[in-house]
Amino acid sequence: MTIKKIKKQMAATGLFGMTAAQSLWAALPTPVAPSTAPAAGDWIALIKGYIKDGGLVLGLAIAVLGFLWIAYLGFAKFNEARQGKAEWAEVGVLGIVGAIVLIFASYLLTEAAGVI
Repeated sequence: MTIKKIKKQMAATGLFGMTAAQSLWAALPTPVAPSTAPAAGDWIALIKGYIKDGGLVLGLAIAVLGFLWIAYLGFAKFNEARQGKAEWAEVGVLGIVGAIVLIFASYLLTEAAGVI
C-alpha cells in the first residue's frame, strides 16, 4: 500500500467515526444542578453553586484524609506498644487526642459549610 492509500483510509475511517459518534451524544444524561438550585439562565449562580459543592467535597476529602492519618498513627503506635517500644498509655493518649482532633475538625467543616 502506498502512503496516499493509507491516508485516504485513515481519513475515511475518521469521518465514519465522527458520524457514528454523533448519535452517542444524544444518549448522555443531563448534568445535575448544584445544591443551591439557581434560576434557569443564571450562569453566575450556577458556577457559584458548583464551586460551593466542590468546596464541600474538598472539605469532606480533607476530613477523610485526617481520619485515615489518625487511624494510621493509632495502628502504628499500637504495634509499637505490642513490641514493647512504646507504653500503652501512649496508645490511649493518641486515641483520646485523635478523637478530639477529629471532632474539632468535623465541627470546623460543618461551620465552614454553613458559611460557604
